[in-house]
Amino acid sequence: MSERLNVLKTYKLYVGGKFPRSESGRVYEVSDSKGKWLANAPLSSRKDARDAVVAARKAFGGWSGATAYNRGQILYRVAEMLEGRRDQYVAEVADAEGLSKSKATAQVDAAIDRWVWYAGWTDKIAQVVGGGNPVAGPFFNLSSPEPTGVVAVLAPQESSLLGLVSVVAPVIATGNTAVVVASEKSPLPALSLGEVLATSDVPGGVVNILSGRTAELAAPLAAHQDVNAIDLAGADETLAKELEIAAADNLKRVLRPQPVDGVDWSTDPGTDRMTAFLETKTVWHPTGALGASGSSY
Repeated sequence: MSERLNVLKTYKLYVGGKFPRSESGRVYEVSDSKGKWLANAPLSSRKDARDAVVAARKAFGGWSGATAYNRGQILYRVAEMLEGRRDQYVAEVADAEGLSKSKATAQVDAAIDRWVWYAGWTDKIAQVVGGGNPVAGPFFNLSSPEPTGVVAVLAPQESSLLGLVSVVAPVIATGNTAVVVASEKSPLPALSLGEVLATSDVPGGVVNILSGRTAELAAPLAAHQDVNAIDLAGADETLAKELEIAAADNLKRVLRPQPVDGVDWSTDPGTDRMTAFLETKTVWHPTGALGASGSSY
């Protein structure tokens, strides 16, 4: 019996619900922690970044207009699909981060659990950050959170899956759409995540995943007039300052990176990353009198 050839995987971008190669046709080599070649990843161009923003903007109306309960169902479906491909992600994370199988398994399990956690928050966050406000006068004053819009997300460089999930899930859980720049040195788990999203009822364009040079892709995203916010989790201190200056041109919301040695993606994420990309809409409405007694509601 002849020995068969392995079918090597061709990793592609995930933009607008499809899997294009980079517009430039460029790729770069991805190696494991020991320098062994793993795959060629697409080296995205500025044109790819602009295309991803167009796709995210197109998807924003439908995704932000969906009910919070429906978004929660879809996020839970992502967790189901990740669970079904658990062994694949364990192998990819182990290679990407140089972890033992047991440690990689713990990272993947935590990432799956995090999707479930954010899925549960979709229809609850409004109750935490919104509600009726006390006012001195015959008025109702109600505040409710609304998504900011298109969010550029620079994924953490060291945590290829758990860190990625920790910055992407809260963005889409609250109704935003995302353009994600994967970890430059470990992009393969992120690119594989696109395959899960494509089969999880997530509408095309809600999450768009690019791989390549973080600085090369972040610059046009930070300056893009149709990007409403940017998460600098994957930027170093020097790059972050440059991107903050570029983002100021259209008053983007900027979530600054934390010190590299101070981030533990396995800890309780809290609600900060959800509220970071929410706007608060406040509505005033006069009360009305109910009869001669002068009582009101």
